[in-house]
Amino acid sequence: MTPAAERRPLLPFAWARAHHLVLLSDGERCEALCRSDTAARALLEARRLADGPMSVSRLAPDAFEKVLVLSYQRDSAEAHRMMADIGNELDLYTLAEELPDTDDLLDSEDDAPIIRLINAMLTEAIKEKASDIHIETYERHLQIRFRVDGVLREILRPQRRLAALLISRIKVMASLDIAEKRIPQDGRMALRIGGRAIDVRVSTLPSSHGERVVLRLLDKNSVNLDLLTLG
Repeated sequence: MTPAAERRPLLPFAWARAHHLVLLSDGERCEALCRSDTAARALLEARRLADGPMSVSRLAPDAFEKVLVLSYQRDSAEAHRMMADIGNELDLYTLAEELPDTDDLLDSEDDAPIIRLINAMLTEAIKEKASDIHIETYERHLQIRFRVDGVLREILRPQRRLAALLISRIKVMASLDIAEKRIPQDGRMALRIGGRAIDVRVSTLPSSHGERVVLRLLDKNSVNLDLLTLG
């Protein structure tokens, strides 16, 4: 089989992460890479979706996490393109209310609901002229706050169980290690949202109830400084 980075994943990231199974295809054969404790029903589902003969490789948990990241980092380019195609028509608050339960998201056929939520969150932040977005995980709730004019204000409280899925998808898109939750990490995303070029600096921090993420936004279209502007 070819290296993981040269093959495409056939399963949505949320499902692969939840069931500890990555199904890769090179167009002719498939390989299911999973942990030793992956459920038999997950392997049966992978075999059903495989587009060719399928082999199975059992990995240690750390090795599996590395394969998961490597396999979906290239796939995250599709998420970037999807976000550009979605544009700015999504309303963050309506979308959050209509988002399926976490169990439904994990079993969905693609990662579009989470990608739409991230897109709507970024779009709303740009509309509000926010300098950064704070995603904070607490014992009983998940909180999203925008910093506007130097002041942090609460914007949304999505389902608490959504935290790991939301943060993992952001980490994959920023090319961060989703398996590493004990030390801070820094990355970036270059996106186009509603036709605008947005540079997003991503920082993750461990906390007592999970992870916290800070997204620092730079709207390249709004930066137009010269000597006259600076005085």
